[in-house]
Amino acid sequence: VQLQASGGGLVQAGDSLRLSCAPSGRTLSNYVMAWFRQAPGREREFVAAIAGGSSTAYADSVQGRYTISRDNAKNTIYLQMDRLQPEDTAVYYCAGRNPSLTVIRRDTRAYAYWGQGTVVTVSS
Repeated sequence: VQLQASGGGLVQAGDSLRLSCAPSGRTLSNYVMAWFRQAPGREREFVAAIAGGSSTAYADSVQGRYTISRDNAKNTIYLQMDRLQPEDTAVYYCAGRNPSLTVIRRDTRAYAYWGQGTVVTVSS
């Protein structure tokens, strides 16, 4: 599965962005999908995930500001990011688990499929 992430950009603190993730060649409706991010000099970290049944999980740092969702009709995963802060600056990656694995996980090793990343820069 190849994942295509888009929607990043340069915004000011307090602004919003919506990231999108779409696959090529597969239907995502049964996949656990997640967003991770990696800031310069730091390890890739979990941001949010959504299961096939639409249960969700968030990192504490984004809880209440970010919303992950899926549109099965469009075969797309979204990450709505509100009240962005400079510390949210990073490359954001979408990722998917093997479809036989239905539990949300927060570690990168649990995800078999990755997109190329989209850059989010938040200025103060």
